[in-house]
Amino acid sequence: MAKRVLFAASEVYPFAKTGGLADVAHSLPKALCGRYDVHVVLPLYRSIDRDKYDITLLNEPFNIEMGGVEYTIEIYGCLFEGVEYRFVYAPLLCERDFLYGPPECGYEDNALRFGLFSHVLAALIRSEHYDILHLNDWQCALAALLIREDPTIPTKTLYTIHNLAYQGIFEADVLGQIGINSGYMTMDALEFHGKVNFMKAGIAYSDTITTVSPNYAKEILTHEFGCGLEGFIEFHRPKLQGILNGIDSEHFSPMSDTALVSTYKNVKGKKASKSDILKHFGLKGATKSLFVFIGRFTGQKGIDLLIETLPKMAALECNIAILGDGEEEYHTALNAITQSYKNVSLYMGYDEALSHRMYAASDFLLMPSLFEPCGLNQMIAFAYGSLPVVHRVGGLADTVKKFENYKEGSSAGYGIVFNSPTTRALYAAVQKACELYVDKKRFDEIANHNMGCDFSWSESAKIYSRLYESISK
Repeated sequence: MAKRVLFAASEVYPFAKTGGLADVAHSLPKALCGRYDVHVVLPLYRSIDRDKYDITLLNEPFNIEMGGVEYTIEIYGCLFEGVEYRFVYAPLLCERDFLYGPPECGYEDNALRFGLFSHVLAALIRSEHYDILHLNDWQCALAALLIREDPTIPTKTLYTIHNLAYQGIFEADVLGQIGINSGYMTMDALEFHGKVNFMKAGIAYSDTITTVSPNYAKEILTHEFGCGLEGFIEFHRPKLQGILNGIDSEHFSPMSDTALVSTYKNVKGKKASKSDILKHFGLKGATKSLFVFIGRFTGQKGIDLLIETLPKMAALECNIAILGDGEEEYHTALNAITQSYKNVSLYMGYDEALSHRMYAASDFLLMPSLFEPCGLNQMIAFAYGSLPVVHRVGGLADTVKKFENYKEGSSAGYGIVFNSPTTRALYAAVQKACELYVDKKRFDEIANHNMGCDFSWSESAKIYSRLYESISK
């Protein structure tokens, strides 16, 4: 009989998404389904379309006591792409306009919201047997503590850090409200500079820890990337492993993608998509190289660096299309640039279908991230025949090799790589990309090679399987 896995995340595509966690929480369980009986659990946010996905109530409501307050919980479910989904509904957790809060800040009661989510996960484990609970990021990290400290629960836990910069840090007085004994307010447990740190619960109390690329697993042990937890992670290093994320190669396939105006199997087939996006963004010049940026407008993604460099980039023989959403100051700065340069255009907001069309249309994808735990965009770009322009950091260093070192027959993906997060380095990389594009034969050869690379979950799912087996013997 296959072992049972409960895979918990605060967002899962296509139900709810703000970033790459949602894509991973959709595609990794799907890849594991052949080996395990996997159930994915997430909050049933107000924004989720229950009718579209045939999400129905599974059982009678029950109560959870947390911090002396009783909360009524409903569990819903559906089957999607062969995977069983469970949805946790409680008004405190789900009745919001945003998943975590508006772009400028998180909701003030997020500790209670996701503390409750963790308590529900523990309740699900008590009521129904699972061999492994796979937790993702700070929003469900507290469940590791709740399960470890309950001697009646034999379930083993695996905790994945997707982005160490977001740790779930709250004022100390929330401990009582989330039903956690004040004895856990120590450096070895949840205490962090006088506050409560949810992520520390996942690191300290899980049976094993993973992060989303081998290089990032090394980086988070350093002062530069450790976000204040480098010493704590070093202590728990024996149970840490970096496993590269993958992408859903069925969902991200230019040969079958229904979002595209025309599907294609090699770089020559991208022309229709390029015309489509140039028209959509009001850009002209199909023979120019097309650069795109797709992502959140946050400091992590290098948006300050991009904004500072854009005027110089706009002077080159290229077009630039930007898709994303985030802090208002970035909207204002980007809008000002698009008003000044006819070859730079911006679409503000999240649009999954449009992002697919942009990958298909583009010649180059801009990823000037200051840090990048793994990054999925560069792998998606490979699949669609777009060369990533990346800062050599985190998972970008693991996945994107310098095009100057291109070798026919290699399993590596190639792009334009720069080593320091400066405007000078980014501009030089974009210049280099423009020069490569002029050498059409070489550009097409590298782009076609990248389209044939395997960045699916195939190998990484095997590594996760081995981890599951080792902790659940």
